[in-house]
This record gives sequence, C-alpha cells and structure tokens, in this order.
Amino acid sequence: MSSLNTEEVGTLLFGAARAWRTRLDQRLRPLGLSQGKWRTLVHLSRGGEKLTQKELAHRMGIEGPTLAGLLDRLQNDGWVERRAAVGDRRYKTVHLQRRSKSVLSKIFNTAHDLRHELLEDISARDLAICMRVLSRIREKAEQPVAHISNGQRNGTEARVSS
Repeated sequence: MSSLNTEEVGTLLFGAARAWRTRLDQRLRPLGLSQGKWRTLVHLSRGGEKLTQKELAHRMGIEGPTLAGLLDRLQNDGWVERRAAVGDRRYKTVHLQRRSKSVLSKIFNTAHDLRHELLEDISARDLAICMRVLSRIREKAEQPVAHISNGQRNGTEARVSS
C-alpha cells in the first residue's frame, strides 16, 4: 500500500455518497418524495415489480420493519400496492401504481442531470480509474467473511475508519 493517507478513504467514500444523495433528495423533495420513498420506487422499478418485501429490503440494504413502514406510507399515498405472492400467500409482492410510473421518469431525469453536474469536470480517464477502484473495494467488501482477513496486519490490529 502506498504512503497515501488510506485512513481517509472510508471517510471520503461515505461523505461523497451522503452529499450526493442529500443533493438528489433536495431536488426530489418537491415531488413529495422523501429519500426513503424515492429509493424504494427506484429499487422496485429495477426489480421488475416481482420483488417480495424481503427481497426489496435486502436490495435496499435496510431492515424489514423499516421497509414495512415505508411501504405503509407509500401504499397510503397511492405509490405502491402490496399483493399476496402467487403460489405462496405468506409473502407479499410489491407493485408500482400508475402514479409511481409517471414520476419515475422525473426521478431518473433529475438523477441524470445531477450526475452530469457533479461529474462534468472530471476526465473520462479519472472516472474510469475511480470506477475500477470502487468496484474492487465493493467486490472485496461483499466477499463472505471467511475470505476476509482476520483484521490483523503485521501482528497488530488493523485500524478501521468509516
């Protein structure tokens, strides 16, 4: 590893993601959508509307009870509908309503415009390097625990930064 201050990587990564999401949230708020709501609609649109609540929670990286509350609010506002799964009524699948389908293009266009705004002065070469590095970090972070080192480096505990 180089002499760069690698302890700042996590801080920069999470800070950039949080700032980006906050900016997008500010732009989508006039549509009547909180961050939790628009993220749910986007994940549903990408999941082909055959996702169970459990699958949706997993894709979003949130707990089931958190998603249940979001879905209650989305359903009450006419954005989604929950239906018993075909073949197994114990599960609920989540479906976008017409209202959601019409607003998704606005969400995607707003996200596209923001992405262009934030990345426009970064070279294609730098973006390619960034994407390659982030992909590698994600790949390693998503490995099963058995494949990750035990947190020891040269006999001392590795530092963890967020």
